[in-house]
Amino acid sequence: MRSVIDFHCDVLSKMTDDASIIFMNDSRLDVTYERLQTGGVVLQCFAIYLLEKWGQPRFEYILKGIDVFRNKVLTTGNGMQWLRFKEEVNQLANSKSWGMLSIEGADGLEGNMFNVRTAYELGVRFLGLTWNYANWAADGVLETRNGGFTKKGRQLVELCNEIGLLLDVSHLSQAGFWELAELTERPFIASHSNAYAICSNVRNLDDEQIKGMVSMDGRIGLTFVPWFVKSGNGEVTPRDIIPHIEHMCELGAEKHLMFGSDFDGIDTWISDLEHPGKYPNLIELLLKYYTEEQVNSWLSGNALSYLETYLPGKSAE
Repeated sequence: MRSVIDFHCDVLSKMTDDASIIFMNDSRLDVTYERLQTGGVVLQCFAIYLLEKWGQPRFEYILKGIDVFRNKVLTTGNGMQWLRFKEEVNQLANSKSWGMLSIEGADGLEGNMFNVRTAYELGVRFLGLTWNYANWAADGVLETRNGGFTKKGRQLVELCNEIGLLLDVSHLSQAGFWELAELTERPFIASHSNAYAICSNVRNLDDEQIKGMVSMDGRIGLTFVPWFVKSGNGEVTPRDIIPHIEHMCELGAEKHLMFGSDFDGIDTWISDLEHPGKYPNLIELLLKYYTEEQVNSWLSGNALSYLETYLPGKSAE
């Protein structure tokens, strides 16, 4: 079975919101341990997203997300391990599955750089700077003013550069994207975004953004959000992902593509791609059009090379 790396899911928000949800074989989740195994997912990135219904974003909720990951995802007798350092990347094949932590939106960090350091020291390795709207650090992609970073937001980027916390521009405004390209010392990722030229949703990346990420050695996680894949109200199938791959490869992104499903962050799905256990369906389709080398690079190879290069080393601790 081919190895898959998936850079975005929202399991932790569901499990934090409802303590009765478990990670093993729970029908209320898209992503479960069993489905990761069935789909060959060797590494799943778990995002900590603070639901709006919880009220004012607080660092307490980020800590709760980390606690849920540690005590309900990793310690359920499934043998999952926690990826935090570049030295661990070459061990991925030796475990049933690995998990990695990200934060989706800096809101809950409360503009406090001590909180940022604490999240990193507790194992968070990626930070999505915004969700769709403005926060204390920067503007999200749905802010019509299209602002960039605040003064504190620039301090945040400086601190992330210092400690090795990697940055994610999915949901970030256009102005913020290009400002970050000037500020960051490490290439960033777009964990779950597609090509705007193929599907004109504002959350997708335009051609200049894609080329910019290629030039800096960033990574783009193709996502399975149906309305980011195909415009209109018709059925969306795995085949509809191919035009995004084609277009990005035409822009030079063949070595920069990976996957970021957004499972558990959506309530409608691509047919035959409703959860990670269905990854073999997508793989079978891709192999009809592309070489083994290309498909394997998108499934895991490109993500692995990024992690091996840019995750912090244990010596950094």
